[in-house]
Amino acid sequence: MEDVILVVNCGSSSLKLALFSRNLERLAGGLAERLGEDGATASAGDDQISLTGKSSHEDALAELLSHFRENELLSDQPLAIGHRVVHGGEAFRAPALINDDVLVAIEDCSSLAPLHNPVNLTGIRATLKLFPDVPQVAVFDTAFHQTLPPHAYLYGLPRRFYEDWGVRRYGFHGTSHSFMVEQAARLLAKPRSETSIISAHLGNGCSITAINNGESLDTSMGLTPLEGLVMGTRCGDVDPGLFDFLSAKGIDSESLSRILNRESGLLGLSESTNDMRTLIEQADGGDEQSSQALAVFCFRLARYIGAMMASLDELDALVFTGGIGENSDRVRKDTVSHLNLMGFSLDSKANENHGQESDHRIESKTSRFPILVIPTNEEAVIAREAAARAG
Repeated sequence: MEDVILVVNCGSSSLKLALFSRNLERLAGGLAERLGEDGATASAGDDQISLTGKSSHEDALAELLSHFRENELLSDQPLAIGHRVVHGGEAFRAPALINDDVLVAIEDCSSLAPLHNPVNLTGIRATLKLFPDVPQVAVFDTAFHQTLPPHAYLYGLPRRFYEDWGVRRYGFHGTSHSFMVEQAARLLAKPRSETSIISAHLGNGCSITAINNGESLDTSMGLTPLEGLVMGTRCGDVDPGLFDFLSAKGIDSESLSRILNRESGLLGLSESTNDMRTLIEQADGGDEQSSQALAVFCFRLARYIGAMMASLDELDALVFTGGIGENSDRVRKDTVSHLNLMGFSLDSKANENHGQESDHRIESKTSRFPILVIPTNEEAVIAREAAARAG
């Protein structure tokens, strides 16, 4: 099949691939997990793909691409390749056609995202070896948030930290938030440039963004994806004094980073799971820690929704997206229950069916603002950007 666009998303031990047609129809997807470990696995749809030993990202990429070719989903080479890159720092305000200078700039940002950018580069370098003549495009999680004003991105720290080391708030999930304002504008029959929303991207990672006239003006994540909302395994906002307190208890910086990123959030509060579906089942079954974890998650989200309104002159809609935002009527209900003073109100039936029978809208007739549920499609956005820059 010709004119296929390949989307690559490399994680620390995983690889996600997707194939799209030129008109952005999703054709196939593939996933490899536990890369670099014993027992690495890969699959494409219902098909299991054999990986041997401690397979690398390059090994998994080759096997998945071979599977696509065998199933006539990919010809000798794709039309273009799009890569998700987590951190673009201040160097990138938009997707970029990858060349040597772009590679150096992505590597320079690795100190800001040490868990993400190095593995993103692994995927880029692997595809550059396999497809040296194919245009490849980096799409940055942070680019959409480069419109943040200084009062929203500066920390209350010595200015030299920002000037010398780039310490500031960058924000993430920008591809998803940008897609949300695009879709909300369509549903509300407004130009994107005149659409203002609060976009809540809720998955294992969570962030919320105030978008005014199509541009990001504030967001919950900061220097790293750790700041902001309570997430699946990430703590979100904590008192900075916690670091000295835990250091005095004998917890070193490496251990603390692991705890805050991988052992906190819903998992840490419940002491059982970071999966929202399981958490709600446990809470409904009477588990007190799961109930508290759910309550903390929803209250923190509601508090941030209120905070985001400070950046907006008007609000066209509150938008829920991401795996949790799209599928958990309980999270939406419990969150909006904290927002009565602001005039938000849900229609119970529309919320329970996730807006599928009401043109994505779940607000009640008395709600001051529209409330929308919109599925995100970051991979399609990456494919579109890759095709546009490939010419």
